[in-house]
Amino acid sequence: MTAVQPTILATCGGLTGGAWTDSAYGPLLHHAIELARVEGRAPRVTHINTAGGDQRHIEGAELEAARAAGVDATHLRLFPHPNLEDMRAHLLAQDVVWVSGGSLANLLALWRLHGLDHLLAEAWRSGVVLAGGSAGAVCWHEGGTTASFGPGIAPLADGLGLVPGSLAVHYDSDPNRRPAHQSAVGAGVLPDGYALDEGVGLVYRGTDVVDVIAERPGVSAWRVRRTADGGVEETRIVPRVLGTPTADAPDLSPTSTARNQIEEARTPR
Repeated sequence: MTAVQPTILATCGGLTGGAWTDSAYGPLLHHAIELARVEGRAPRVTHINTAGGDQRHIEGAELEAARAAGVDATHLRLFPHPNLEDMRAHLLAQDVVWVSGGSLANLLALWRLHGLDHLLAEAWRSGVVLAGGSAGAVCWHEGGTTASFGPGIAPLADGLGLVPGSLAVHYDSDPNRRPAHQSAVGAGVLPDGYALDEGVGLVYRGTDVVDVIAERPGVSAWRVRRTADGGVEETRIVPRVLGTPTADAPDLSPTSTARNQIEEARTPR
């Protein structure tokens, strides 16, 4: 077992521009590796790009970034067919699975067709850190909002459900995301949950949020909750900036405001 408990890192982040390479592992991706607690060897990271159609040029950029980061990286592809004879054995031997963005709807459909949804759930229970950005963050939740069906933003209430509630991403960079997500939660199409600005992540241990992190200051996570009258209430959660002491993390103790926000978001209504 790598992680102490089943662990998920859901983010709006991943690769960044590299200084000597086209791409580099960004702070959130590095944090996923830290959560796996690897010692004495190179971390093993599998990238999954189903949502982006398993494009080889993206795969090349990720492998180059992994080499620069000292990571033993591989890809799991489903196009034109699975590239691994034993996907289960491969996934269970990893420290981190990082899922990139793209079409959330296509990702879920293909994973289920190939049984990858069950294999990833088994890996999660075994201590492999599941992580990703955008569609690779929303997929672990009960549902979220997505551009999978066209240029507009639509709800998709059929996520894997490893962690409870809904998730919205790109909350501060795409002006269509916030109103679409609020509408879906307010109408009861999606359950209460969270939303992430660019560069922000939620760390789950089991099904509980235990840390809210960011690559830089000035960005936020949001607790998004349906009110009794069918409206929506948003509460800002200020994340801990990566590289600062853990003592600077949002207070998630049972009496804290941030912890109460998280508990309320999980409470059925």
